[in-house]
Amino acid sequence: MPRSVTLFTGQWADLPLVKLAPLAKRLGYDGLELACWGDHFDVDAAASSDKYLKEKWEVLLDNNLTCFAISSHLVGQAICDLIDERHKAILPPDVWGDGEPEGVRKRAAKKMALTAKAARRFFDAKPGAKKGAPVVVNGFTGSSIWHSIYAFPPTSQAYWDAGFADFGKRFGPILAEFDKQNANFALEVHPTEIAFDIASAQRAIAAVKGHKRFGFNYDPSHLGYQGVDYVKFIRTFGSRIFHAHMKDVWWGHGDGTVGVFGGHTTFGNPGRFWDFRSVGRGDINFEEIIVALNDINYTGPLSVEWEDIRMDREHGAAESCAFLRKLDFARSQIAFDAAFDKENQ
Repeated sequence: MPRSVTLFTGQWADLPLVKLAPLAKRLGYDGLELACWGDHFDVDAAASSDKYLKEKWEVLLDNNLTCFAISSHLVGQAICDLIDERHKAILPPDVWGDGEPEGVRKRAAKKMALTAKAARRFFDAKPGAKKGAPVVVNGFTGSSIWHSIYAFPPTSQAYWDAGFADFGKRFGPILAEFDKQNANFALEVHPTEIAFDIASAQRAIAAVKGHKRFGFNYDPSHLGYQGVDYVKFIRTFGSRIFHAHMKDVWWGHGDGTVGVFGGHTTFGNPGRFWDFRSVGRGDINFEEIIVALNDINYTGPLSVEWEDIRMDREHGAAESCAFLRKLDFARSQIAFDAAFDKENQ
């Protein structure tokens, strides 16, 4: 069967889950990828309260929805970042604390480790679920070296090596907890993270010594406008693609005043070289993505991350869901030329 189509709730956190769930169903979705902000998924409550878990599943199942992954992008961003006042706006108060940078990073790491336990409990609490099956937590890592993306002042490989070593040191204990919970951490490869293209993703894997619990939440929109081969990414990391975001982007549509680095402009500025678009409206070739996902035997959901500042979000979410349902198809179980053999006739 074609894959389930889900909606990532991160951009809908202004709506309580009891309102978003029936809306998502009306828009055509099979399930939700629950963000760990708004009221969609509370890590502390999920890690400790059976009642909370039961209530979350009741909301989903009452609307004939399911869930395949939860996402902790905001807390994850603070684990390796150089912390500044921007982080306070996105972090839970218990992670921000007094704002002292190293304290923030350590509390963020502790919260991410707890998220593995919360995810384990949440998915095991689904009525009729096979307890103990692998679960997925999507997220960010942050980066202590993103600010040095342009190599001036001159930046040595030793400087970048230290950044990857910092990531490995901070995520080692987190991945150990994920392993304990039979959970996979899926980094959304993305500018500002430790991995933002194929080369840096390979380096990130090496930094955690190839840990089997470290992989990727595939999202082509963050690769295409950089000039990264987003189909090659799938074929390069096959078994480490734990989840897939479906988000479109266009590039080369600006007026020449704003380059790939964004020119300190906001999304939707007509001068921008690139902008996120609703699925099917940009320059990403989703046909090639579906074929590549089939080739690596990816059977997880196609999760729509709606980010198109030019389009009403309900229109965009409905259109994206319909686009993916029309495009997706199951992998063939037979060779098309097998029937030429007399033994198969």
